[in-house]
Amino acid sequence: MDRNTIIGFILIFAVIMVWNQFFFQPEMEAAKIKQHQQDSLKALTESIPNTTIDSNSANQNRKSAIADSSSIDSNSISQTKEETRTLSNDLVAIELSSKGAAIKNVKLSKYNRIFKDQSGHDQKETLMMMNDKKNVFEYLIPVQGKVISTKDLIFQIRKSSNQEIEFETSLSPESKLVLSYSLKEGHYILDHQIKFEGKIPDSSIAVIWNNYLNHLEANSSYERNYSSVYFKEKDQDPDYCSCTKDDKIALQGKSVQWISHVNQFFNSSIISSADFVNAENETVMLPQNADNLKLIKTKFEIPASQFSGGQTNLQWYIGPNIYSNLKNAAPDLESIIPYGWSVFGTINRYVIRPLFLFLENFIGSKGILILLMTLIVKIVVFPLGYKMLQSQAKMTALKPEIDKIKAKYKDDMQKQQMETMKIYNEFGVNPLGGCFPLLLQMPIWIALYRFFPATIEFRQESFLWATDLTSYDVFATLPFSIPMFGATVSLFAFLWMLSTLVFTYYSSKSMDFSSNPAMLYMQYLMPVMFWVMFNKTAAGLTVYMFFSNLLNIAQTILGKNFLFDTEKIRAKLELNKSKPKKQGGFRDRFESLMKEQQRIQQEKLKKK
Repeated sequence: MDRNTIIGFILIFAVIMVWNQFFFQPEMEAAKIKQHQQDSLKALTESIPNTTIDSNSANQNRKSAIADSSSIDSNSISQTKEETRTLSNDLVAIELSSKGAAIKNVKLSKYNRIFKDQSGHDQKETLMMMNDKKNVFEYLIPVQGKVISTKDLIFQIRKSSNQEIEFETSLSPESKLVLSYSLKEGHYILDHQIKFEGKIPDSSIAVIWNNYLNHLEANSSYERNYSSVYFKEKDQDPDYCSCTKDDKIALQGKSVQWISHVNQFFNSSIISSADFVNAENETVMLPQNADNLKLIKTKFEIPASQFSGGQTNLQWYIGPNIYSNLKNAAPDLESIIPYGWSVFGTINRYVIRPLFLFLENFIGSKGILILLMTLIVKIVVFPLGYKMLQSQAKMTALKPEIDKIKAKYKDDMQKQQMETMKIYNEFGVNPLGGCFPLLLQMPIWIALYRFFPATIEFRQESFLWATDLTSYDVFATLPFSIPMFGATVSLFAFLWMLSTLVFTYYSSKSMDFSSNPAMLYMQYLMPVMFWVMFNKTAAGLTVYMFFSNLLNIAQTILGKNFLFDTEKIRAKLELNKSKPKKQGGFRDRFESLMKEQQRIQQEKLKKK
């Protein structure tokens, strides 16, 4: 096994691992659960009540909150006509209904949803959230041995203004419930207060929240894979339900600080001033042709102890996933932005994002900003690139020696490989020296794969022919659809593929594939295979990769022609050859292994 084969196998293994982690597994999971999704939707539709809550089901699902209750009271429902009021500022307009005193619709004034009309042209409309008629948000309140659901109660509007409203209803002759909302100027935060006038419930209040997420983005596959329910337990890191399959997480006996229903770039979050308990969060996948993206279901309880003085305070954050806004709204709420886990998320949050914010102060075009980010990242990792070029230059200087060995042992591949390793050892050259710097850069590439489709600042930002840098660019539309490729052609992805082939050509000119010709073809085949995948990748990423390849090509050409002198390198290698060699290490072990394989092969030949 020669140097090229080792490098090839390492790179292929790394590529396959990345492919499997970020692309293949989600596709396989989606295929496996497609039928299950349809069954879940049917069962869910049949199970959701339209008007009142069945008492037996309510008692079973809410034991801890209403242990002393026997039924849900529907006699308290007022016959007053439903009314709506809107609280608004320069960012958001929130419509509330007197039926249930709940949020009926949220309009984000600064954001649009782009959709295709019947003729296939892009159309814009103001982005709406929490407006599906199937949505449910209700409080289940124990009163005199009964449980009253607020979902169907008609509240009286006690006072109302452009930024504040107060709803009131009677629960019993001794108790009134007042639900109030207030919206601040210049914020997406809606303050919410639950207040009892008169008798206070002596047990927990249960909350049911079923939220049908809207389709808001052009790239539905990204949106589905980045949408779920997130939550934060007290004194724990945030967690979430699966984004790619049905999932449910119950937190019995635990305290939760906030719960967030998250689209790719927007969220609706409820935040407690004193923690929720016994939360249960669930993601329900819906068929791809459904009217909604997903169904998010949440249940939790507000302990009776929180109603000291008869009231407790909550907050809603309903708006865009802007990092600074979320960070100021609640502890760790910014974690709902899917920047990735472990080292990749750390790179995005504390390296890539600060760099992006700094450049954004000076550059308006997000496409030009990406190009400048690419250049800066390339400068930062240049020491690794330099080592890779240096290793390639050493291999080029040794090529005449390697060619002599191949000519001498052309009929004995194992002897050829063993003698080649001896040459490497004599001249002090590491055949993997050009591979390791490449692998060390991979965490940055993987982090950037998550950064662009998760950063709202790139949403609907155009660059050249790309209309949205968080989605794939559509340069041409095919009259048919190709599996895994789609019916559209991304020009940035195509240019990346061509530039990768050019870069591969220049970087492999010093390599010899005579002992393993398959590796020669594989290195040209891989970019074509990845082009199929990147055709549906965020344009921001393919812009970055294409420009990065151009810089790699320039770096390789300039490096070979100006940075390294083959004659000087050869002289230095001759000097290394005269130095005493350190025993042990990878080369000696590899040489011993090759000798053992040669011995085994010779014994087999003798037996034959």
